[in-house]
Amino acid sequence: MEKGVQVNEERVVLVGVRDTETDEEDFQYRMEELAALTNTAGGVVVSEVIQNRENPDRATYIGKGKVEELEALVEELGVELVIFNDELTPSQIRNLTNIIDVKVIDRTQLILDIFAKRARSREGKLQVELAQLSYLLPRLRGQGLMLSRLGGGIGTRGPGETQLEVDQRHIRNRMTDIRRQLEQIVSHRNRYRTRRKKNQAFQISLVGYTNAGKSTLLHKLAKADVYMENQLFATLDPTTKKLKLPSGIEVLLTDTVGFIQQLPTTLVAAFRSTLEEVQEADLILHVVDASNPDYPNHEKTVKGLLEELSAEKIPMLTVYNKRDLLTSDFFSFSDGPTTLVSANDEGDMDKLREKIELIMEENFSPYIVHLESDEGKLLHRLQKETIQVERIFDELKEEYIVRGFAPPESAIYHEMQTRQSEEKDL
Repeated sequence: MEKGVQVNEERVVLVGVRDTETDEEDFQYRMEELAALTNTAGGVVVSEVIQNRENPDRATYIGKGKVEELEALVEELGVELVIFNDELTPSQIRNLTNIIDVKVIDRTQLILDIFAKRARSREGKLQVELAQLSYLLPRLRGQGLMLSRLGGGIGTRGPGETQLEVDQRHIRNRMTDIRRQLEQIVSHRNRYRTRRKKNQAFQISLVGYTNAGKSTLLHKLAKADVYMENQLFATLDPTTKKLKLPSGIEVLLTDTVGFIQQLPTTLVAAFRSTLEEVQEADLILHVVDASNPDYPNHEKTVKGLLEELSAEKIPMLTVYNKRDLLTSDFFSFSDGPTTLVSANDEGDMDKLREKIELIMEENFSPYIVHLESDEGKLLHRLQKETIQVERIFDELKEEYIVRGFAPPESAIYHEMQTRQSEEKDL
């Protein structure tokens, strides 16, 4: 929002149905998350309507009595928008809008709206537009009146404003055009990835639930100038920065888009090429907001998406963040290596850098090599490309003895292996 510009927030009612299989506490967390998403989109929640029933109503999602209650609430509170905590069918949206006579959107449309608001890069904007059009296409037929009633505001950003009443063929043509443009961008990124691999750069990906603090960690660890905001989906476009670890080795640290429960399938599909950055990682830092009461479910959601991306076998360090906001003892449910930190504590960041290096060490291969005193260039490479744990200068032999750990697939490790073999043969 630009400074000095007054924007009236839309008054919103949230609606949720808790079925018999959903735990009361989990349902409440999801409603709270929907409220947070609404605030991020620029709305103000004035009331909630909740119904317990076995299954949502096919025609209106909530029962007839609750629809009447919602209708009265909308009129009484001057509500401009109703948001449902599940993805609605086209007929449910149409029926509800005809009865309530205000804008009705679902959780998916709300998330798509936030993504449209947050997208900065050309690729991000194209991906969001593709996701919006994928969502819109099956909802076009017979909805001309309802869609024309939407006007502006939450749920109508991006292509939604200009393409609501265009024919399906036009939308399909636009989707084909977007996919073609994205293929070119993906091709460029793949070339960049190949170049990074060729340069033997060790790659670390930051993943986690939205608002877990990934961008803050990137900023604090790599001392990078990145956008940080205490909002959901503050980062959409991947950001890669160089990180120097205690031994001197330099690695690449990449921030990725945050995950969320029930992330719309259209978004997962559209952002798959961006999320595939994670597949190229040598190490994953899974960032979890330890202060969030629902953190076990957040952790489970991210692990599920990593499995979808076939990235679950990549070495992973779970970083429980926001230690400074904890009000009681913390318990980890992870079965792998973990650490509890506050991104705002420099001492914690030093310990995290050490922990990252320790995990890298466990996945690297050891080496020991003797170097002549004039081999400064190779000494410098060992400092930057390997974890150097010891370097001694033997004055009698005028040589360096270097011991450390290196990525087993790296060019420098094979060079060290060759030198060790040659030394043994002498």
